[in-house]
Amino acid sequence: MSRLGKMPSWQKWFVILGLLSCSLTGIAYLLGTHALLSWHGITAVMASLALGTILPFHLKAGLKANRKILSGISQLVCLSTLLITGVLLYYGPAEIRDNTILVHWLIGLLFLAIFLFHSLIIRTQSSLVNSNLNKSSTS
Repeated sequence: MSRLGKMPSWQKWFVILGLLSCSLTGIAYLLGTHALLSWHGITAVMASLALGTILPFHLKAGLKANRKILSGISQLVCLSTLLITGVLLYYGPAEIRDNTILVHWLIGLLFLAIFLFHSLIIRTQSSLVNSNLNKSSTS
């Protein structure tokens, strides 16, 4: 690891695989592929484990470095909400189920957009900035 807060390769791929597989199975379920609900539950456990791997170091380093704070904290809030609403879908009272479903899928879609922005778009911008800095230092 060369940069503060940068995850080792195994962790980066575990987080990406866990969060994207959970998001994609959730979207498939939302679109009507109800047979994937059990897979969504399994990948939700994987996503929860992935979240647990980033909390002690990656999140702390990002806060300390004052980098990607808005997208990072937004993901944490979304994932916390998804965990709570996921539990409520199984164990919550029937009276709030319809609202819980709505909140769960809206926050799930929002999370996916923030996750992609945080991990892919910002990374591309950082690479462009670094390559421009390297070009200017060699000139």
